[in-house]
Parts: sequence; C-alpha cells; structure tokens
Amino acid sequence: MSVVADPVADPPHTPPHAPPRGLLPPARLEPAHYEPPRVPLEVLRHSSVPDTLGVGRPGKVGLLELAFERVGDRTELVRHYQKSPLQIMRPLYFDPYRPDLPITFLMSTGGGVIQADRLRTDLSFGPGTSAHVTTQAATKVYRMEHDYAVAQTLLTAGPDAYVEYLPDPVIPYVDSRFYQRTVITADPTATVLVSETVLSGRLARGERNAYQVFASDFELRRPGGELVALDTVRLEPGGAAGAAGRSGSGSGSVDGPAVLAGHSVMACFFAVSPLAPARELADLLHATLAGRGLAYGVSVLPQDCGAWVRLLGEHTEAVTRALGAVWDAVRRRLIGVPAPDLRKT
Repeated sequence: MSVVADPVADPPHTPPHAPPRGLLPPARLEPAHYEPPRVPLEVLRHSSVPDTLGVGRPGKVGLLELAFERVGDRTELVRHYQKSPLQIMRPLYFDPYRPDLPITFLMSTGGGVIQADRLRTDLSFGPGTSAHVTTQAATKVYRMEHDYAVAQTLLTAGPDAYVEYLPDPVIPYVDSRFYQRTVITADPTATVLVSETVLSGRLARGERNAYQVFASDFELRRPGGELVALDTVRLEPGGAAGAAGRSGSGSGSVDGPAVLAGHSVMACFFAVSPLAPARELADLLHATLAGRGLAYGVSVLPQDCGAWVRLLGEHTEAVTRALGAVWDAVRRRLIGVPAPDLRKT
C-alpha cells in the first residue's frame, strides 16, 4: 500500500465486466464505456456478482456529459446528457468578479455511491472558455457486501481555457470499496485547477479508516495523449487480505508515517497553468498554507506546467478552509480576482 506509486509497478488490470476495447467508440451503455481501462488490484480483488442489482442494471450506471463553449461574451453549456443517478441543475452566473463564468453543481439522485455502481462524468471546455464545476455535497460511499464501485471524471480543457474542478470531499463508509479516477487532458495554453479530498470515514460518529479500500488515480495528459503527471493513492486499512465484516473504527497500515500518519483528512490541489512560473505557484502554495497547523508538501509538476500540494489534517473544517485559501490565492495570481462565495450550506 502506498500513497504515491510507480505506474510501472501497478500494471493494468481489466475488470471482469469489461469486454476488449475495439476500434470504434463504444456505445454509452456498453461496459467498455463506463468501466475504467484498468482497476487497481487492491479494488479488483473484491470483484463479485451482487445478489441485488448487478453492474449495468438500470440505475447502476450513471453518466453525465457536459460541453461548454464560448458564446458571445460568456461561457455557456452547449451540450448536456445525463443518466440517473448523475445530474445537474442549470449553470449559474453568480460570481461577481467573473459574470461570464458559469458555476455548475454536480448532483446525484441516489444520495451516495453503493456496490456495483459505475459512474462516469465527461466535462469538455472549448477554446477560451471559463468555468467552475463542483459538487452539491460530499460524496458518500456506502457499505458494500459484493463487488466495488467506480467513479470516473474525464475533463478536457481546450486552448486558453480556464477551468476550476473543485468537488467536495469523498467519505468512504465502513466496509466500502471505491476506485476514483480523474483524467485531465489540458492544452498547453489552458489553466486547470483541481482538488481532491478524502476523509477517513464518518468522523462525527467515531468511524475512522474502517473502509476496505479507497483507491484514486489522478492523470494529467496533453491532447495527444502524453502522460505528464500521475498521482496514485492506495489506502487499504485491512491489508491485502481485506477486512470483510469489520465495523467501527480501525487503522491498519494506513496510519504509518509515509501514509496518513494518524491524520483524518487528506487533500490535494493541482494548479496547471502557463499564466505563472511553476516555482512561483509552488512558493504561493507554501506561503498560503504556512502557519495553519497542517502537514503538507508542495512540488512543481513535471515540465514546469504548474504546482501541486498534498495536505493532511485532523478536522474537515480546517482542511476545507485551507483549500479555500489556496484556491483564492491561486485565482488572484492567475486571473486577478478572488474566489467567490459558493453559498453551500
């Protein structure tokens, strides 16, 4: 188990539900479309056939496709496809500093992620667009007795686009098994800000690291497919044998000094942009987080295309405030305006 892994040491594994990929684009409801091209072994070992609704049954495959283009003096949603449980309301324009920039809240009719769910979100931003995408609330991943769940987000940012994708935290409940994959394909002239936060469980109930496995992959690519950066998270409190039937709180090996180190909240923030030197962005991240009482590390991204930070904390509120401060500082530096109040209550 590791927080950052070498992709060479983590070879591809095809999920048993997915047929071989062909040359033609798969239909939306075929497994080749909603199953990821690879599933980490830590998650794949839990594959099984549910005794309730199985993979691919109605309501188990959630799809959301959004395409934004520049129309006149603002960015507008020009294409929208959704399949329950994924959905959105219409984009809103309430940023007083950027009235041209739509703010879109991703929603789920299911209230959370359950076993055998396969969720895929495609976000496309055309040349010169500006947009903010977030979630309406935290993503709850419920207890699982069979199989696992997958959520993929594939974001494409065209030339000179400015995109913020800042979802609320993921909360893996006791005995959950979850794989989250985020793929950012950004033009070299595009700016993309991305964050990811995961809690160790339902902290208010004393549930801590009682999930079976949480796995996450973040890929940064260029339009030609070139892989620029890969960040992998593999959290498996019960170890390779799993921890079926466990409830309450636990920690296993995830509390080691090279992993969570006893912290309850882990987050990361990626700032991919040509609008400021990578080292300057890294220094800005350092300065913004200094003195907040959080453990964190900052680094420039490969090819000096930006900077990123991973931070650990004890309380959700403290980490959320820190991420908000980072977003605000980076936004002011890159586009010259502060972050708006998203009015989440």
